Amino acid sequence: MDSRVIKFNETADFILQRIGDRPEVAIVLGSGLGALADKIENPVIIPYSEVPHFVQSTAVGHKGNLIYGTLNGKKVIAMQGRFHYYEGYGMEQVTFPIRVMCSLKIKALFVSNAAGGMNTAFRIGDLMIIRDHINFLPNPLIGKNIDEMGTRFPDMTRPYDLELIKSAEEIAAEHGIKLQKGVYVAGTGPTYETPAEYAYFKSTGADAVGMSTTPEVIVARHCGVRVFGMSVITNEAHDLDSTAADGYKNDHKDVMAAADKAAQTMSFLFAQMIGQL
Repeated sequence: MDSRVIKFNETADFILQRIGDRPEVAIVLGSGLGALADKIENPVIIPYSEVPHFVQSTAVGHKGNLIYGTLNGKKVIAMQGRFHYYEGYGMEQVTFPIRVMCSLKIKALFVSNAAGGMNTAFRIGDLMIIRDHINFLPNPLIGKNIDEMGTRFPDMTRPYDLELIKSAEEIAAEHGIKLQKGVYVAGTGPTYETPAEYAYFKSTGADAVGMSTTPEVIVARHCGVRVFGMSVITNEAHDLDSTAADGYKNDHKDVMAAADKAAQTMSFLFAQMIGQL
């Protein structure tokens, strides 16, 4: 057996001992989006520091806990904070929790993030369904394939599950929730992008930009797990002309504030979708 699989199983066994049952859905909560964890009933909270083979989340707004419980009648496990490449972690460390979730036999993965909106129709606080992505981070599948978990060359034609996207749109329409839909592009960070980089990413067909998510999605799809992704638009990703005109700059405190404001709506939507699985 691949030595990496042994570590995944060791961590999965530890979590199972603590929670007593297998979760049906895993959720990754991005910057400022940890509020969904408060809606999980009968929670079992496990700090990352106690989990074998986990690294520590150092990003602002990431509490660093696994939270298991029920959400709208379904057994879920949520990551209250993720690991990033910009923190100095390699792709195996960044995606290790997703491998563990797959070892726990989850049926679906819900990922969220804070992102800059490059689409001029987007406004701060909008929720964007991720319909596709462009990955400028190292591909987490580079290296020896983990044959026990997936094929060497996994298909990425539909990385984000079409049925889950349809479910989100139907629930949003029923409850009068405005949703955007677009392509998410992931860069390394930790610097926010330059206006020229925003213009370049926009020219490639991207609508929003961030520093995470795509490696997790790639690994989940390698394992054959369904994925739903959502970005909270927390800042305007301006081109050079507009930034020169208005003196705009990106500030992480503002990003966090926008994420906090939108977190309740996203939490409601996720809970409704998970209840229908």
